Amino acid sequence: MYKFGPHLIKQSCIFWESHLSFAFVNLRPVVPGHVLISPKRVEPSFTKLQPEEASDLFQGARVLGEILKRHHNTDSMTVVIQDGTLAGQSVPHVHLHLLPRQPGDFPNNDDIYGEIERVDRRRGGDRTL
Repeated sequence: MYKFGPHLIKQSCIFWESHLSFAFVNLRPVVPGHVLISPKRVEPSFTKLQPEEASDLFQGARVLGEILKRHHNTDSMTVVIQDGTLAGQSVPHVHLHLLPRQPGDFPNNDDIYGEIERVDRRRGGDRTL
């Protein structure tokens, strides 16, 4: 298990990891295939990551993005990072949202950002995900 802010992520939810990062299923996906990737070290702020952590996080997102695109038969992906509460960050641990996109999944393409924030606000309760 890894910590994700105040939460514990069960090993059964983790589907990829490197020496510095891990990726896990999103229990409240906005679109099919919506996953999260996070550094193993708990750090709330993206700008406070060590250079090797930031590099590993984005290299992992690149690799996973290709896999997700193939699996979901798409050529498009939204990659989101919310750094700080004013940016909509709901868990105090750096993480990237990887969201494979499909035609018409949102009538207005940018509505996906509000939906991520709305779904994140519903998270609560159990600290083990």
